[in-house]
Amino acid sequence: MRDSLLGIDLGTTSVKAGVFAPDGTQLAGFAESYPTRRPASGICEQDPADWIRLIDSAMDQFRASGLINSVRCGALTSQVNTHAFVDQTGTPLRPAILWQDTRATLEARELNARMTDAEKIAILGAPIPIDASHLLARMLWVKRHEPEIWDKTAHVLLPKDYALLHLTRELATDALSNIGLVGQDGNYASKILDLVPGAMERMAQLRAMTSVVGNSRDGVPLANATMDGWVGLVGAGACRENAFAYLGGTSEILGLSCRTVTQKPGIVVFAEAQGLRIHAGPTQSGGASQQWFCDVARLTIPEMAKMVQDKPLSRAPLYLPQLAGERAPIWNADLRGAFLGLEAGMQTADFARAVYEGVALSARHVLSALEASGDVLASYLTCAGGGFKSDVWGQIRSDVLNRPLKRLAITEAGVVGAACIAAVASGMSETLAQAHAPFSGIDKEWEPDPACRAVYDDLFDIYLEALKTTEGLSKRLTACR
Repeated sequence: MRDSLLGIDLGTTSVKAGVFAPDGTQLAGFAESYPTRRPASGICEQDPADWIRLIDSAMDQFRASGLINSVRCGALTSQVNTHAFVDQTGTPLRPAILWQDTRATLEARELNARMTDAEKIAILGAPIPIDASHLLARMLWVKRHEPEIWDKTAHVLLPKDYALLHLTRELATDALSNIGLVGQDGNYASKILDLVPGAMERMAQLRAMTSVVGNSRDGVPLANATMDGWVGLVGAGACRENAFAYLGGTSEILGLSCRTVTQKPGIVVFAEAQGLRIHAGPTQSGGASQQWFCDVARLTIPEMAKMVQDKPLSRAPLYLPQLAGERAPIWNADLRGAFLGLEAGMQTADFARAVYEGVALSARHVLSALEASGDVLASYLTCAGGGFKSDVWGQIRSDVLNRPLKRLAITEAGVVGAACIAAVASGMSETLAQAHAPFSGIDKEWEPDPACRAVYDDLFDIYLEALKTTEGLSKRLTACR
């Protein structure tokens, strides 16, 4: 009997997948990482073959266990603003340009200057900036710097669309994943795409996220789904009006489901889909900061967490986590990270704590903008993602945000969110809130420590001032190297 659901999350660092029973029980799981290449400053690439290799491994594992035959429907979500340039056969012409890649900063500025915020609001419903991760900036960069690749490019695909093409041989994409390219009417915004001649003809056909694109070779219907930020926020609990969710992963993503839109800048407000109007604020470096510090300090992630656990609130330096620019709420690709307030007596544990606090401060910055965007205050946030496996980091986040945090029992929110979309696509659930109900169990709660409030209020003010102070310095430093 086909009554289980399949969710696949093609993330920034790994492929994760799961098969779930109708009551939310996870019957099987898969997780394996793949490499990211950073050959030069601002360059960040992946090989699309790695994505397919691991997705095939997950499907092989579920096939070998016999579970694939129980799947009624599946859905695949992926990192967004990562772009694969492919030819007519779907073969990649170059490495995929990752969302963290900032090589197209100059192209982005040029294109962004050609549209006012008022024009963007009229077309998109929000003043979404054209930054270095925007598809048009990437297209213009390739057109200028790799014209032979541009001439052969038939389509520029997001990772999930590339993977679905591999699995089903059908080409499709969805409106929400194409941030800053689809108007409020749900169609491609020609006024924006026409900024780069040839862009429109290289776009895939738009289809609803709950539409079935095609079947896998095992006969599993696969839904179109959408980007991992949106899907992950749904999987983390932002599937009811005025519900806040917090995803801790490679980047920090905070979200809110709210029909009120104030049009305050800094936050991405998605068009209403499946009865939800989701506001989202993705940062550039959350877990990426943790991994960077572990690499530099030659620590494992558990060792870093233990080090911070043994080092309570102290005179740690202030860490700015903008290792490769920043997204929400300031959208500045020129910013770079820093440690401020160094003293001779500080040790590795102080820096480790500073990294956890700095990432949490960036999340607080986003939360402030998010609450302004929906004109609603968060009483608590449900949370998920690998960053919340650490109890000490969860407590620091709660203290810095001054909000209770409630961790979902199944932390892989992208996989859960994809399974929820599959439930709606298959008719097993009418709404995403209904589909998410079996996954809504909480296994850990953090309450903010009142004794920390004054310290973190002061530190947040310093953090905001530090961002402004270092903005020009970061740009000058990059230029002089």
